[in-house]
Amino acid sequence: MAYKEIRYTASDKVACITLNRPDRLNAWTPRMSLEVRDALHTAAGDDDVCVIILTGAGRGFCAGADMRELSDVSDQGLADLNGTEDAEAAVAILSGIQTEAALDPANRYAARSDFRKRYSYLQSIPKPIIAAINGPAAGLGLIMTLYCDIRFASEKAKFTTAFARRGLIAEHGISWMLPRTVGMANALDLLFSARLIDAREALGMGLVNRVLPEATLMDQVMAYATDMATMVSPRSLGIMKKQVYDAQFQTLAEATELADQQLVRSLESEDFKEGVAHFLEKRAPKFTGR
Repeated sequence: MAYKEIRYTASDKVACITLNRPDRLNAWTPRMSLEVRDALHTAAGDDDVCVIILTGAGRGFCAGADMRELSDVSDQGLADLNGTEDAEAAVAILSGIQTEAALDPANRYAARSDFRKRYSYLQSIPKPIIAAINGPAAGLGLIMTLYCDIRFASEKAKFTTAFARRGLIAEHGISWMLPRTVGMANALDLLFSARLIDAREALGMGLVNRVLPEATLMDQVMAYATDMATMVSPRSLGIMKKQVYDAQFQTLAEATELADQQLVRSLESEDFKEGVAHFLEKRAPKFTGR
């Protein structure tokens, strides 16, 4: 796919996907949605990529859905949107994803259906995804950060759910993700009030992992990603990511039993042998992901 609304680069085992509509604060469009999905699958399928970064160009991360698209819905109604009377189809048009089957018809990552939805598919990508939140993240922009695995924010970043102030609801699974990230009380506060919070408050409630100086955000995120990509087994990363997200639907006993099964396989893997060898030989690891 030729990218028009994002940039994609990959080097030193790290892929960077940059939302690239800076004149619109990277407001989300159907095309951007498709391009991000394509880029994530590209990175996931590249053996030379171990970690993925998602960020925004210019002074914003993502201002949410492009208001020009929402204006069309407000003016025309769902029935007139591209000639469809189906609400789910209309939402799909706005989001840039047709159906769950179109999202991943082959279920290429053997993910449970919960992680094959319009945006939750990020959690099925078998590589860590780091959000480098360089500026405002609103509405759908905030949701995209929640579906990333780790969130680093610039000191200039700001966050809002926005939905209640647009007459909308908790969209695209944020009602499931946000309470698990910041707790029920904070989630209800952010959803009901739709107030704007700064990076420090976001850090205090656990919405982001770290707050970094604006001038060094990308350098520090890249350093973190590169260290992970070179010093950690990519096999371990992929399995642990799946373990953690699948465990949200498992009992402790089920999670333990599956971990025991994976441990046996890990002890037979090349990466385990290399993990022991590089430690004993006091050298940098050469993990293969096998």
